[in-house]
Amino acid sequence: MAAPRAAPPRCRPRLLLPLLLLLLLPAPSDGLGHSAELAFAVEPSDDVAVPGQPVVLGCKVEGTPPVRITWRKNGVELPESTHSTVLANGSLMIRHFLLDGGGSPSDEGDYECVAQNRFGLVVSRKARIQAATMSDFHVHPQATVGEEGGVARFQCQIHGLPKPLITWEKNRVPIDTDNERYTLLPKGVLQITGLQAEDSGVFHCVASNVASVRVSHGASLTVSGSGSGAYKEPTILVGPENLTLTVHQTAVLECVATGNPRPIVSWSRLDGRPIGVEGIQVLGTGNLIISDVTVQHSGVYVCAANRPGTRVRRTAQGRLVVQAPAEFVQHPQSISRPAGTTAMFTCQAQGEPPPHVTWLKNGQVLGPGGHVRLKNNNSTLTISGIGPEDEAIYQCMAENSAGSSQASARLTVLWAEGLPGPPVNVQAVSVSSTEVRVSWTEPLVNTKEIIGYVLHIRKAADPPELEYQEAVSKSTFQHLVSDLEPSTAYSFYIKAYTPRGASSASAPTLASTLGEAPAPPPLSVRVLGSSTLQLLWEPWPRLAQHEGGFKLFYRPASKASFTGPILLPGTVSSYNLSQLDPTAVYEVKLLAYNQHGDGNATVRFVSLRGASERTALSPPCDCRKEEATNQTSTTGIVIGIHIGVTCIIFCVLFLLFGQRGRVLLCKDVENQLSPPQGPRSQRDPGILALNGAGRGERGQLGRDGKHVDMKELEQLFPRAGAVGQPDPRPNPRPTQDPEAPALCEETQFSMLPLQGFGLLEEMTSEAKAPCVGPLAALPPQDTGPGLLSEGPATLPARSGQ
Repeated sequence: MAAPRAAPPRCRPRLLLPLLLLLLLPAPSDGLGHSAELAFAVEPSDDVAVPGQPVVLGCKVEGTPPVRITWRKNGVELPESTHSTVLANGSLMIRHFLLDGGGSPSDEGDYECVAQNRFGLVVSRKARIQAATMSDFHVHPQATVGEEGGVARFQCQIHGLPKPLITWEKNRVPIDTDNERYTLLPKGVLQITGLQAEDSGVFHCVASNVASVRVSHGASLTVSGSGSGAYKEPTILVGPENLTLTVHQTAVLECVATGNPRPIVSWSRLDGRPIGVEGIQVLGTGNLIISDVTVQHSGVYVCAANRPGTRVRRTAQGRLVVQAPAEFVQHPQSISRPAGTTAMFTCQAQGEPPPHVTWLKNGQVLGPGGHVRLKNNNSTLTISGIGPEDEAIYQCMAENSAGSSQASARLTVLWAEGLPGPPVNVQAVSVSSTEVRVSWTEPLVNTKEIIGYVLHIRKAADPPELEYQEAVSKSTFQHLVSDLEPSTAYSFYIKAYTPRGASSASAPTLASTLGEAPAPPPLSVRVLGSSTLQLLWEPWPRLAQHEGGFKLFYRPASKASFTGPILLPGTVSSYNLSQLDPTAVYEVKLLAYNQHGDGNATVRFVSLRGASERTALSPPCDCRKEEATNQTSTTGIVIGIHIGVTCIIFCVLFLLFGQRGRVLLCKDVENQLSPPQGPRSQRDPGILALNGAGRGERGQLGRDGKHVDMKELEQLFPRAGAVGQPDPRPNPRPTQDPEAPALCEETQFSMLPLQGFGLLEEMTSEAKAPCVGPLAALPPQDTGPGLLSEGPATLPARSGQ
């Protein structure tokens, strides 16, 4: 029985169906995942044929006789003829391989061996047969001039099938390959290192394969006298090319470098992985050869030319891509399953690039549809509700640009004797918008062992994998299917079950549920202003499919009649009501309708009074007042920033140098701050003694004749309680007696120079204290005790006016 599928959201949970045990009886196997009833022992392989010569494509099949073997060319069965014959062992022989021309079709193409017996049919991998060819040279070697001890390089290029073998001749004599200075690369390159005068001559490239032999134009090599011996930077003449190869081929990465002294050539991978040593060799002075390449050899290879004894180097790089034909890591297994159950095959293939997987049933491409499903990138084939028509040989074909591979397995459908026939007279009748009644009569034969029925249900528009089932007792011949969707077509069929298996499926029948009016739509209301409402709801696109939409009504709650209906399409999700009475309470009603009528309405009551009151309470903007407020706020912010930065600097200076002096009495400070007697123009920047200078320092101030204007000091440190300057604080603190030592003896002060500093014009009320807070000065630098060297101050204050 098919594995139950997830029911649609409106379907109730299905009952478990303990009707039978699946019989897991695997068919005989050869241990390789191939069906022993029919499998390939030898498959044809790609080949290159010589026109006019015979070609044999191998094919050997093992299986239960009799086995019939045929061949396909490009997907079409190849008829028997005198031109091509199937040998007794299954191989195909083409007596005279032909190309286009002469009125006969070409024998080039993709060939497949097809084997068939009573169990089914299998198809071999595709073998591509191509004609041997040889083109003209599209790159001829070029004349070269080199210095003694230098490097010379010749190259030729030519296309052919199979790949031509390239050799070189000098003055029409094959080159001595035992000479270590001569390096021949398979891709048609000749390198000569350590040039000597005797290397001069004319060189030819010779290409040969089974189709032809061709000789290139001659190219002369002229070797001049020895070089000057001057230093030359390392230079890479030819770096590695990008290559795309198939596994087991040979990769040739060329690198030719010159310089004086001769550079050292080394190789590495760009990803940092080691190149390895197995199958790796170096030809000539720096060509990297990788034999029998694998996918792990793919990567970017870097050739580096280093000047000996230094870090001077030049690099070049090339990418190597190694492809691998598709091969299976998991073969499908032959299985046996009772009729009416589910069969599943799995095959997994790998390769580079990743292969594409297709399935064949008796040689024909099998796609998803009906009771056949493909999952996991076609690696899993599932056949539900199997019957006699599903018994076949199934093949998994994996193919990529590097090649193809196939694996086969057989499905045996167990059809027990005495199984009942399919239920008959299946009918489905709609009962309501969500229910359908399905009825049937028992099978015509073998009804005694029936233990129950299983009803298979799905929407007619859904794929078969969305089908679900419901179990019915053996004595019941009708079933009410509920939780269906309104106005929807459904498909039904039924099977009878016995302890030995299930019957075949009955003929399917269709029925559509009745329609119904739509449900009330969810509605929300938003007040946009004193006279505007916005109505919001979810759109219902299905309403448009059933000739439906929305109807909108509204009225003031004090009135008896509604305004409306306002007809709206099912795709609309909002509507604005404007020009309403700001003082009224409104009733809004929204309903959905279709061809079956109007649904129930969603009703909302909303008042606009609150919105109008909020509008009245919000005064108009006084722009001038707001501008003044913003200006005052900005000024306060600037003053606050200045004060904050000044306090931070004073605190840091105090912590660094506050231990250098102490005040004894606040009265001494007051004496020091007595105003000078000279005019303002005679002021000279000097030393300001603030709450920390000793008598000696005061004497020094008098002797130097340097004075400070008291007005500037009062701007920076105004006296508390000065006449005409009331304290702006809401709760001013009592003014301390300036002679009270308790406030000042605990505070330390040092010298602060005025030279290079500006005075703050704006101070907060907190700074107007009779006792100035701690101030610190930098240590003296060759200017006497307590003096600062001149220079720009970092204090962010403005200069006094």
